[in-house]
Amino acid sequence: MNIALVTGSAGLIGSESVSFFADKFDQVVGVDNNMRQYFFGTDGNTDWNRNRIQEKYPNYLHRTADIRSVEELEVIFKEFGADIKLIVHTAAQPSHDWAAREPFTDFSVNATGTLNLLEMTRLHCPEAVFIFTSTNKVYGDNPNFLPLVETETRWEIAEDHAYYENGIDEHLSIDHTKHSLFGASKVAADVLVQEYGRYFGLKTGVFRGGCLTGPNHSGAQLHGFLSYLMKCAITGNSYTIFGYKGKQVRDNIHAHDLVNMFWHFYQNPRAGEVYNAGGGRFANVSMLEAIKVCEEITGNTMNYTYSDTNRIGDHIWYVSDLSKFKAHYPGWNWTYDIKSTLSEIHDGIAERLRHA
Repeated sequence: MNIALVTGSAGLIGSESVSFFADKFDQVVGVDNNMRQYFFGTDGNTDWNRNRIQEKYPNYLHRTADIRSVEELEVIFKEFGADIKLIVHTAAQPSHDWAAREPFTDFSVNATGTLNLLEMTRLHCPEAVFIFTSTNKVYGDNPNFLPLVETETRWEIAEDHAYYENGIDEHLSIDHTKHSLFGASKVAADVLVQEYGRYFGLKTGVFRGGCLTGPNHSGAQLHGFLSYLMKCAITGNSYTIFGYKGKQVRDNIHAHDLVNMFWHFYQNPRAGEVYNAGGGRFANVSMLEAIKVCEEITGNTMNYTYSDTNRIGDHIWYVSDLSKFKAHYPGWNWTYDIKSTLSEIHDGIAERLRHA
């Protein structure tokens, strides 16, 4: 039997992984204990998404377990053993601000949880491909020291710095920079995943995501930029822009496009490899530009306020350069731009609100 194991399976990337791999594996085993609700309250509750995938995919098997517990994980890995061919690790504490509230919790989920999963893989299914959803926050605030220019709606890289024309690649330093505690815990996990590939020879891949997005995101104020923005556009709730005149730029990759990257890697894995994974030049947007698109889609004028205080470690401009991944896997490309992604997010949120 071929099994794909997905951690954080009721979250955005986890549930997309379940959907994507359900017809490619005999069974998909999901591990999720809805800690997102603990992190972000009602907005972060993922029970609706777990119920959705359980009803939709008959070969999906859910396990409520905490990745911080070796004992709980060992039960699962012993049950399925070498039948596990793919592990997609998406479970995480994902917020800068929240990490500072409970550093022990943040580090134990992001770093220790990842170590636990890597060790279970090494002991029980060493031939499996292990994919880790890292983050561009491992670069800390180094991107903020790139040469930027201010335009009417966004910050952009200066024209005379052609090296960054396609965005930020994997050679940007992750050292000597302010990460936030969240960024630091993800750096620890990121390096561990690389090391289990380079030292132990496991088939591990690190994907440093930009903004990961899509219609199945339980967006909250502290995490889930486009999802939470669209939710505020629909409901009329107030949205707060934090710093940089609202011109900070993010690249956004739809969950489907990211998981399709995973699929390409799975078919031809490279031990300990690292890839930047975002919307790149194909799909990026500033805060002000995203508000305008949300207003166009909903027909509503957004209710937002501005705070001069930016979030600690926040990026002014971040666009991923995916040249390395596209060179290794030329069959992959993006399919969702900003407008199509936000339209899909709108429809998903509107549908859930109708049934709330």
